[in-house]
This record gives sequence, C-alpha cells and structure tokens, in this order.
Amino acid sequence: MTQKAVLIVGAGHAGFQVAASLRQHGFGERIWLLNDEAHLPYQRPPLSKAYLKGEGRPDSLMFRPDKFYRDQNIELIADRAVSIDRAAQRLLLASGSFLDYGHLVLATGARNRLLDLPNANLPDVQYLRILDESEALRQRIGTAKHVAVIGAGFIGLEFAATARAKGLEVDVIELGSRVMARAVTAEISDYFQARHTSAGIRIHLGVQATSIESADGKVAGVSLSDGRHIPADLIVVGVGVLPNVELAAEAGLPVASGIIVDEHLSTADPNISAIGDCALFASPRFGGSLRLESVQNATDQARCVAARLTGDTKVYDGLPWFWSDQADDKLQIAGLTTGYDQVVVRGDREARSFSAFCYKQRQLVGIESVNRAADHVFGRKILGLNRSIEPEKAVDLRVDLKAALVV
Repeated sequence: MTQKAVLIVGAGHAGFQVAASLRQHGFGERIWLLNDEAHLPYQRPPLSKAYLKGEGRPDSLMFRPDKFYRDQNIELIADRAVSIDRAAQRLLLASGSFLDYGHLVLATGARNRLLDLPNANLPDVQYLRILDESEALRQRIGTAKHVAVIGAGFIGLEFAATARAKGLEVDVIELGSRVMARAVTAEISDYFQARHTSAGIRIHLGVQATSIESADGKVAGVSLSDGRHIPADLIVVGVGVLPNVELAAEAGLPVASGIIVDEHLSTADPNISAIGDCALFASPRFGGSLRLESVQNATDQARCVAARLTGDTKVYDGLPWFWSDQADDKLQIAGLTTGYDQVVVRGDREARSFSAFCYKQRQLVGIESVNRAADHVFGRKILGLNRSIEPEKAVDLRVDLKAALVV
C-alpha cells in the first residue's frame, strides 16, 4: 500500500479509472493525471460510432466534467512525459518541469500504425483513434464523395458503414482473406462482409495498397498490388496500433510487444505499474502473456491497480470482452477465441440474430454474438465461472442457456 503521491501517465480509459478508483477506495494522497491531449479525459468507442455520425458534441464524450476533478482533488496536468528517473522516482515533462512520485502508473496506451506509402502524408489521408481525428473525419465525410478504407478491422468497417450511410462511395482494401480475420471466426466475417456488400460497400480482399495517387496535392486514389486503381478523394487508414512502450524502455523497464508486467500489473520496478493497451500482462486465466486493446481490459486493470495501491492486492484475472457497432448490427465478443478448433452456431443468420460458440478440445473459449445480447451475457457469466457448455447443447435452441449456469 502506498501513502505517497500517485502519478498517472495517460488519461484514457485506464488512466482516468485509476484516478477515480483510488478516490473511491479512500486514497487521500495527491493524484496527478497527465494528459497530453487538449481535452478533458474522454471515451474512445463513440469516436468511430455515434460521434462520427454527427451525434453529440465533444463534451458529451467526457468521462466527467471539470468539476469532478476539482471535487475529487485529482490534478489534471496538460503536458507530456519525457523520461523517468527511477532512482529519484521523478518524471520529467516536456515543459521542462518534473514531478516526484510515490507510485507511477503507465497508462500510455497505443498509437496508430502509420501507412508507409508514397503520399501517405497528404491531408486527406486520415486515421481514427483520438478525438481530433474523429472530429476531422466528421467534418470531412460531409464533403467527400469517395472514400477508400485501408484495413478491414473493427475501426475500418465501423467507419466504412458510417460513410456509406452518409451517401459516400466506399471501397475497403484488406490484405487478409476475410474481414476482421484476426479477431473473429469465419462465420462472423462472412456475415459482416455480406451485410456491408449488400449496403453497397465494395470489399477487396487479398490485395495491398501499394501507393496513394495524387493530383494537385490532393488524394486521387489508391493503387493496388493486383494492378487495379481505386479512385478516392479521402483515405482512412485502420491497419492496427503500436503500444507506447518507449517511455518505459528508455527507463530500463523490460518491454516486448508491450510493457511487461506480472499478474499484479507491476513492472520490474515495484514503484511502477503499467495497464491498458500498453501492458503485456501475465494471465493466469489463459496461461501466458497477453496485450489487449479493449475498454474492459483498461478499466478492469485500472481498478485492480487502484485496489493494490490501497492495500487490497489481487491477481488480475479479468475476462476479456469486446464489441463493435457496424451500421445497425452489433457484434459482441466474450472470451478469446484464438486457437479454437470447433465452431457451432446458435440462432438464425438470416434473421440477423446468431452466435458463434467457439471451442478448443470441446471446452468453450469464447462466444461471438450478432444482435443477440442474451448469448453475450451468458458467455460472460459462464466463462467468468471457468465453466463450459457442450457444443450439442449450445446449438440446440430448445436448451435454456441459463440452466447451464446452475450448479
């Protein structure tokens, strides 16, 4: 338990939740929340969904109004971390000032993976991760006519659906053999590809963007690896993210595909924790190391660290869950389906209400649900209990899933 100042680097979901949870646990010492964006801490999921559609103002995204931070005595600092002096327990800021900490929480998140192509720095080549990027795209889709989306992951398809609903011509370019291939089963990929195609979105699989074409300094289109050319006056890139590990690495902390932390989310330095998108954590549940990009992971890890810093040390063992809204379809995922060897489908794809139950050696590892919230809730409950349901029962609509939760 620490009775000294806590300094949190990063004011996204993870950073904000640490500060709020510390106060909820009765932590009475100083809390600094370092924020390198020109906004109060805000929610990210709406940036590619409701907010992008034009719903709400920036202040509707904020976790809490400014008054909350004053009332909770959480000091918001608009600055950027430059380096950590671990021996002195001091953080140097870009402004030249420094802060001394009792405990440092790295919630540095991740950044967009940039496109390495000719003309990728043109103004109409856009990304979508932070509020300023969403605001720029919200304005741009009001005037653009034809958008090329590079990457058919969650962000790319969420944007594509919104752009198409706004009347734009939309082409999606994906190197993989199916959409969202790294995240979901073929059953879910096929469904969403068919839905987007029926809405008029053209999806190009197994091809790579090789260059961005321009005319008079403006985007004119994208050239593909198969020789085709797609006209466009706007390009949106969604090819993944990179965890922000540099601050930790330069301080001598072990990093790999994230800042390495143990099952308590502590780094090799007991005075420093790392959480959220930047953290590569030891997972007892999955028997290995994971780095997850989700609101659930960020907020649950934040609560775990806040509890530890106030005397309640627990192993982090959160069950991952995710969601994606694409047009009027909601995809919800409970668990991790990596490495599954069997999929059974419950529900009716034609009725746009079904779930893919994923198994590994007949043990349920995850459920991917489309417009079927009850299955998602069931999945979070049964997986949270480390239990399973037989594939034959999962596919049978006569079986009451709730009965499987009864011991």
